Amino acid sequence: MPNAFVVRKKAILPIIVLAQFCCTSIWFASNAVIGNLVTVFHLDHAAIGYITSSVQFGFIIGTLLFAMLTIADRFSPSKVFFISAIFGALCNYAIVWDANTLSSLLIFRFLTGFFLAGIYPVGMKIASDYFQEGLGKSLSYLVGALVLGTAFPHILKGVFEVSIWKPIVIATSVNAVAGGFLIMFFIPDGPYRVAAKRFNLSSFFKIFKNRKFRAASFGYFGHMWELYAFWAFVPILLKTYSNIHQQVAFNIPLLSFFIIAIGALGCIIGGLLSNRLGVRNIAFKALLLSCICCFISPLMFYISSEIVFIGYLVFWGIVVIADSPLFSTLVAQNSEPQIKGTALTIVNCIGYSITIVSILLLNTLVSAVDSLMVYMVLGIGPLLGLIGFSRN
Repeated sequence: MPNAFVVRKKAILPIIVLAQFCCTSIWFASNAVIGNLVTVFHLDHAAIGYITSSVQFGFIIGTLLFAMLTIADRFSPSKVFFISAIFGALCNYAIVWDANTLSSLLIFRFLTGFFLAGIYPVGMKIASDYFQEGLGKSLSYLVGALVLGTAFPHILKGVFEVSIWKPIVIATSVNAVAGGFLIMFFIPDGPYRVAAKRFNLSSFFKIFKNRKFRAASFGYFGHMWELYAFWAFVPILLKTYSNIHQQVAFNIPLLSFFIIAIGALGCIIGGLLSNRLGVRNIAFKALLLSCICCFISPLMFYISSEIVFIGYLVFWGIVVIADSPLFSTLVAQNSEPQIKGTALTIVNCIGYSITIVSILLLNTLVSAVDSLMVYMVLGIGPLLGLIGFSRN
């Protein structure tokens, strides 16, 4: 693909990471202003869950179609990323339309999630086309950018007054457009890209016949069972602790942001360690540590020191995401070059489908069962992931 500028090899990864950060800021843009959307468009509070879920469903459907049609392998990944960024930004911007209803908001958020399928997994595909050695470190920076990108709208919300919300949505859309142009102008298709010559639906099914690929995928699926459910329930974990220990007064929004955002550091640490100790080794250890965090969670609520409890959640926030880019690395490394993009996309699709199940299950259990033991359900995924990953 022709590009307007030539950049040095050392600058390629930072540009991809920056573009990923810019574009993924539209992912949870509506979450940062959800209170304003409810008020301005006269929505029921139940709409909060629908609006949030519609983005995830859009991403799942998008990744499914992208994978089945082998989009990222048959077409230029950089062009796919650019086009997806532009359309994703437009759909995100559409929520500021004054005539919106719940139905139109759900459609716009669904489409935003759909086009994110051409950004997040395709960004990993672009990176894998440039970096074969040290791919684990490269994807770690990329997933770290995703973590910070999803937190970016909340930072903006903290800057503006409570009643001001449209500039936040507009800023995230502008961010996404900028990220798309960064890839378009500076990042041509990578030297290790092997293009699929034609549409082949069998690629969608045959990727799981590879034993090592299956093992990496099962590890990733176990990790995803825990990840988004943990992120979703961090504020509830903090609130539960403060209810047990009445003398404790947490700044829950600030602490929640920090516990989630610290995951970016976990990605970087995991990537650096994988260069020295091996991708598979660090991925296994990170998944094991987060699994332990799940199963000891009921005990941690009864520790009287809030500093220890926060430290525990911060550590969990680091290890819960540290393995994500490493499993993606193993998926890419154990895929045929001509269907690498499809492999990454379908694994993302299944992984994000699993997140909806785990979030809904945990939400149901927390509402129905008066026991702190319910949080141990988060450990089911990592435990099964460790078993499946060990069969490599």
